[in-house]
Amino acid sequence: MSRTKPIHYLIVVIFAIAFMGLMRSRALKQNNSFVDGSANELILEKESHFKNLQQLTFSGENAEAYFSSDSKKLIFQSHDGEGMCDQIYIMDLETGATERVSNGQGVTTCPYFQYPNNEKVVYASTHLEDKDCPTPPDFSRGYVWKLYEGYDIFRSNLDGSNLEQITNEKGYDAEATVAEDGSKIVYTSISSGDLEVWTMNSDGSDKRMLTNKLGYDGGPFFSHDGNKIVWRAYYPETEKEISDYTSLINESMIRPMNLQIRVMNTDGTGKIQVTNNEGANFAPFFFPNDERIVFCSNLSDPDGRNFDLWAVNIDGTNLEKITDYDGFDGFPMFSPNGKYFVFASNRNQSKPGDTNIFLAEWKN
Repeated sequence: MSRTKPIHYLIVVIFAIAFMGLMRSRALKQNNSFVDGSANELILEKESHFKNLQQLTFSGENAEAYFSSDSKKLIFQSHDGEGMCDQIYIMDLETGATERVSNGQGVTTCPYFQYPNNEKVVYASTHLEDKDCPTPPDFSRGYVWKLYEGYDIFRSNLDGSNLEQITNEKGYDAEATVAEDGSKIVYTSISSGDLEVWTMNSDGSDKRMLTNKLGYDGGPFFSHDGNKIVWRAYYPETEKEISDYTSLINESMIRPMNLQIRVMNTDGTGKIQVTNNEGANFAPFFFPNDERIVFCSNLSDPDGRNFDLWAVNIDGTNLEKITDYDGFDGFPMFSPNGKYFVFASNRNQSKPGDTNIFLAEWKN
């Protein structure tokens, strides 16, 4: 859900992200690196882990960019312009060529390559229920996110052909990512009546629910060794919080608030809470060694609009700030080869509201 006003901006960025129009098809060189060594002006003084930060998109709302298993391509969601809906695109990092994967109908979100051979992609779409953009949620009850019941998870070839539906339960199914060995998909579903984390085989079989606590569980990713899952969660505690949450769920809506990062084993056992702050923490991803987690948070100012990238050990220790831009930095991912780091940011906008994709070499 697959997030920059505290929560307002958080959700807008998460689900209103797809472009095409003015994307700059900037070819990236591959001299043992996808970046050309000339982009350090985009790195802020305290961003010590970045080298050669390269901007890959230049207009619209672009985010949730994830690497192919060979680290040569990115898949992401994007739109550019009012009234447009997110669609899914693939960018070749060697040439800069970008092609749309989704069919242009409905709204799409949360794309990922089908590891390990990258012959297919998975993403969520509403196109079977409605080919038009869905109606925005009613914000008269505060900032809420609509759980569009038409969202199901699909997979297709890289060119969008052979599209097949792999979830068909009633209600929201989205936020899918894939284990590095390709054996499992982890995703978020409301099919049980609440938003929970599930796993399934790559063909949609053997669906298993891993969480069962009242509240929002979502945005899951596998560790590189496939033994753990990291995800974000919000669990209402007070009577008012529970009443508000269940009332909204019954209307297919949610108001995510104090999201925290959690880790569990891939069978759902061994659940632990990693973060414990007053902010909204989301978009977690494991470091290449699986010992630390990078995530997005406004923990420096929970009532403010500044979201940065942070890193923390799995046990919650050694918290470190990674980005220092006064705005939004989010949706981080390390390349499978461990050399590169991709994220979305408001920095260097061509117009207000732009969120673009950035790629850097990672320095330990």
